[in-house]
Order: sequence, then C-alpha cells, then structure tokens
Amino acid sequence: MQVPIMANLVAAGETPEVLFWVGCAGSFDQRAQKITKAFATILDKVGTKYAILGKEEMCTGDPARRAGNEFMFQMMAYQNIQILDGYGIKKIVTACPHCFNIFKNEYPALGGNYEVIHHATFIQQLIDEGKITMTENGAYKGKKITYHDSCYLGRANGIYEAPRKVLEALDVELIEMKRCKSNGLCCGAGGAQMFKEEENGDTRINIERSNEALATGANIIAAACPFCNTMITDGVKNKEKEDEVAVLDIAELVAASL
Repeated sequence: MQVPIMANLVAAGETPEVLFWVGCAGSFDQRAQKITKAFATILDKVGTKYAILGKEEMCTGDPARRAGNEFMFQMMAYQNIQILDGYGIKKIVTACPHCFNIFKNEYPALGGNYEVIHHATFIQQLIDEGKITMTENGAYKGKKITYHDSCYLGRANGIYEAPRKVLEALDVELIEMKRCKSNGLCCGAGGAQMFKEEENGDTRINIERSNEALATGANIIAAACPFCNTMITDGVKNKEKEDEVAVLDIAELVAASL
C-alpha cells in the first residue's frame, strides 16, 4: 500500500485534510494491522487526503497514565504535541478509542488542542455524505451481527449511534446484547489491564463479555477498538467458536463491502 507520510507531504509543500493516527496496536499487533489496512483502504477509495506520522508517531501515553506512571505519560504527550504542532495538525482521526479519548479529553490540559474523530464517526460521516457506497449484495448483507460498545467510545464519550449507523448501512441484522450502550460491559482490557495479569476471581471479564455476545446467535461480533477485538477474539476461542463466529472491526466490514 502507498500510505502518505506526513514529513514527505510537508516537504512537497502539501497539507493533508486529516492525520490518521495509527496507534500502537494498529502499528505492531498483527491482528490490528488488518484494521489499519482496512481503514487506509477506505480513505484511499473515497479520496480523502490523509497522512500518517510513520516513525515519528509515539504512543499517546494512555496505558502509562492508566497504570499510574504520570511522569512517562507527560513526557510522551509533550513530545507528541511538539510533533503535531510542528506540522500544524488540526484534525486527527484514529481507529483506537483509547487514543481518541486521550487526545480529545486529556491532551488539551497540556496544550494539545485538535479536532479528534474516531473512525466510526468518520466512516458514518462519509456514508452520510454519499462518499461511501456499498455494493448491492455486500459480503455481510443479511448476516446477524452484534456490536460491542468500547468503554472509551461509549460511556466515556457517548458515541453509540455512529458505529450502529455504519452497520445499518451494510444492510445487516443487528442483534443487541442485553448489556449494551450506556449499560455495556467492558471487554476487560481497559485501564491498562491489557498489559497485566488479572486479579483473583471466578471469571475473566473478556470470557463473560464474549459469552454474552455468543448468546445473541450472531455470525459476527463487531467492534470498533483493537483492544476489544483482541479480548473478544480470545473469548470466542475459549468457547472454540472461532470457525463459526468472526470478530471484526467496523472498518473491515466496510472495506469488504465497498
């Protein structure tokens, strides 16, 4: 794929409409790399002028702050803000709700003020503007899909409708879990839990959540967060259902239906 790098664009005297912030999972996790590629495919297809920072992109510092390392978070944040401001970035789109939340709600306190959009909202806007048109008989038409609300997208930022509208545009049958929207259950990865051993208990949260998703009878569990995707995929494998039920990001669903 030919993905534009910010430094190269600026050197050529061009400025992109949006900066696509890839994030750690989207860069290094093999599964999440597929989400990154799917979203880049959508951006290419609709002709959105975008760029990524490439090697200049650091972690936002979200896991460090959640785990209690405030010093490391601030060091990372200030470095990111310097780079973003140096390029005059105004608009950031990211496929990770953790990156989205920290840029939108926590970077302003350190002087980093940007318009931040999560890819679910961005894709919904493209659909509303008529820039994305789905194929008549898309790969997922009529499939039963359940959607898992990411904590940082849902309860933290009140974004419930955008991902669901994207799924509606795919002409699928959306089946909600009992715990959904503002009553949704965490996948078990938030608050830096992704990177540590769980405490003693009877059930791992991701197993509990995956069981709720499987109970809907859906063929596909849709998510809009790379962490949620990992945790629910593990839960589906735990039930040995990975051949029957796919866990996919909404960007992958859309990219396959263009």
